[in-house]
Amino acid sequence: MTDAAIASRLGHEHVADIVEFLNGKTAEEATSVVSHMPLKWAVEVLDQPQFHDACEVIEALPQEKAVGILEGMSTDRAADVLRWIEEPTKGRLRDALSPEAQAAIDHLLTYPEGTAGALMTTEFVSVPSNWTVQQTLDHIREVERSRETVYAIYVLSPGTRRLVNTVSLRRLISGNLGDSILSVANPYTPITIPPNLPQEEVARTISKYDFLAVPVVDTTGHVLGIVTVDDVIDAMIEEQTEDVQRMGGMEAIDEPYLEISFKEMIRKRAGWLCILFISEMFTASAMQFFSDELEKAIVLALFIPLVMSSGGNSGSQATSLIIRALALHQVRLRDWWRVALRELPTGITLGTILGVIGIIRIIVWQQVGLFDYGEYWKLLAVTIGAALIGIVTFGSLAGSLMPFLLKRLGFDPASASAPFIATLVDVTGIVIYFSVAWLFLHGTIL
Repeated sequence: MTDAAIASRLGHEHVADIVEFLNGKTAEEATSVVSHMPLKWAVEVLDQPQFHDACEVIEALPQEKAVGILEGMSTDRAADVLRWIEEPTKGRLRDALSPEAQAAIDHLLTYPEGTAGALMTTEFVSVPSNWTVQQTLDHIREVERSRETVYAIYVLSPGTRRLVNTVSLRRLISGNLGDSILSVANPYTPITIPPNLPQEEVARTISKYDFLAVPVVDTTGHVLGIVTVDDVIDAMIEEQTEDVQRMGGMEAIDEPYLEISFKEMIRKRAGWLCILFISEMFTASAMQFFSDELEKAIVLALFIPLVMSSGGNSGSQATSLIIRALALHQVRLRDWWRVALRELPTGITLGTILGVIGIIRIIVWQQVGLFDYGEYWKLLAVTIGAALIGIVTFGSLAGSLMPFLLKRLGFDPASASAPFIATLVDVTGIVIYFSVAWLFLHGTIL
């Protein structure tokens, strides 16, 4: 089937299905299909944030069609696409746009990525505060195709064009046609956000007030644009994906897993693995330091994986909980001591539970005859139990406090990856383990 026939067939599909189909193609194949689409269809497809190869397609299309698509796209999406296109193609496309589109896109590109200004669109419905409900409804019918959303209407002062209030579409259609637009406006002061607000705070505002869109307002009270809930969802999914990847011990990748090149995959993963490997060398050094004890009591070596993994697991649990709590503002930097006071008894309790299980395991194996731990097996059981309490407690404290430390130093708390915490606990856990062993077994098998 030719690309023209494919494009014709896709015209009967939902835009989300078209995007999914094109995402399964190479950038060259997607470009060929899009080039055979009517402009209206192409605009809808390229306007979807889920379409992975938007930048590559725009670059490869004939300039006339590429410009037509950019003109038809929402300004925030067009700005996002142009942001990642290299010069001189970027400049050539920008210069071919209409003056209005140029100004709107250039304005959005001035805001840092990840802020309300970068997420917002300038295509929103606004009306003067001296209009009636009827005038507003007529205006919406005229402009709805060129607006990002019509579910929120922004009422502006006729003279200064500052934001006066907002009106939901539900309240608008329930109002009397001859009444003032202000008669159906929200009864509270408009909820707004500044353009430099981080996208996490934007998402929190929209979630808190259950908005479909929130206006971005400058210090003079003028509406710069609006951020819609779908834009926030897309941005937060991208950010959460990056955080999860960092927590797994790698650099964030900005392409789908099956599309990232082998070379790029190695580059993203090798660095962190090397750092973690070098860090684990300290574990080997710690074990070398206690080599004499290991030679005297080989039985201690049997439980090293057991106690080390328990400490790493508890640390990873605590890290994941605190990173998420910080992201949701359930805890703040100043709450570190409250977290420490909470994790200390938690770690002791969890360590005690694991310690009891470890002791029972040694008793059962010894009594049933599965393994002979020697003359001092009871002391060994107590040693393992006490070591687990110490290591799990340390793991919980280290895992919970590391995100606070990183955030205080200006780093992303997600960088406190589970492998990193596990490595830290491994090194200190060896010291705790053999210190406890020396305390309980000194004069016996040590």
